Amino acid sequence: MLNNTSHFQESLDKRKEQGTLRRLRIPSGGIDFYSNDYLGFAKNKYLQHLLLQKVMNNPQLLSGSTGSRLISGNSDIAVSVENKIAQKHQFESALLFPSGYNANLALFSTLPSRHDVVILDEQIHRSVHDGCKLSNAKKLKFKHNDTEDLENILKRQEGHCYIAIESLYSMEGDFAPIQKIAALADTHKASLIVDEAHAFGVFGYGLIEKYQLQNHVSAAVVTYGKALGAHGAAILCSETVKSYLINFASPFIYTTSAQDFQWMSIKTGYEFLDQNDELAEKLQNNIKVFRSRNLQSPSAETSPVQAIVIPDNQRLKTLQQTLSEEGFLTYAIYSPTVKEGSERLRICLHSFNTEEEIMKLTGIIKEFI
Repeated sequence: MLNNTSHFQESLDKRKEQGTLRRLRIPSGGIDFYSNDYLGFAKNKYLQHLLLQKVMNNPQLLSGSTGSRLISGNSDIAVSVENKIAQKHQFESALLFPSGYNANLALFSTLPSRHDVVILDEQIHRSVHDGCKLSNAKKLKFKHNDTEDLENILKRQEGHCYIAIESLYSMEGDFAPIQKIAALADTHKASLIVDEAHAFGVFGYGLIEKYQLQNHVSAAVVTYGKALGAHGAAILCSETVKSYLINFASPFIYTTSAQDFQWMSIKTGYEFLDQNDELAEKLQNNIKVFRSRNLQSPSAETSPVQAIVIPDNQRLKTLQQTLSEEGFLTYAIYSPTVKEGSERLRICLHSFNTEEEIMKLTGIIKEFI
């Protein structure tokens, strides 16, 4: 047991004073405007029935994997799901991971070497930064979605460069200029890595597929705990990159594989996505209703994430509390998760939200801005 924990408590007390102390809470009942379940797959009863039938037909799906995939944890299901994912996204290969965080940790701790440079969008997910910490590569940041700043940085580098972006940013709710960045990567012979976590499912198979950029992207991460309503992630890449990760990526090598049920859930989720494209259309209709209320937001017009910047901690807390009392589940984001002065209410819209709910939600928000 640790004897000297006073500095831990001091840090916790400071956060408590600032009103930014994180706590685990059991989700309460209410109208969901905060989860990443954009298409409602996580609670879709028909999808749940499909998964239940698969388990009934094959109870072995619920068995533990017993080890890492390099020892006893690999299976025919894992391999077949990877092949199906690669085929659907039009990449040569795919490699499954238990989570998106784990996938990014593997990519950025393994691919860049001490002679390389990793250039990150300043709003890239924390998992990418953590992966870079485990790498010996030099890390640089470019201004959010600023292709001119990115190009200036690229011009000054001598070693091989990796560019890391998200196709849809989860804090700002805006899109990367992915086509322009892909062109810059080609021009400077850099390797582009794209995180499609929040675009997959909402926009088909993601923006790489939408703009047919597969041959311009060295690797992509697709996660399944958001629009697909499942869990886990896949790295889309070439056969060579997949083999390299299997051989040298510690987060893959030393992680116990997920159960086959998780891989089967992903496969079933893809099938359900293909058969229910009207849910993405319903989501877009709800986004239009929200945007029609003319709330000032840095988010893109078609994004399921709509950020309302309220750089006043107390006012932001009061707004969230008021919404909670009215039955709305929302999430307020404070620094250091976002920069000080850019604290915001992060609204996630879903296919299952009603127009009446959106109108009432935005009405309350308008009273505070």
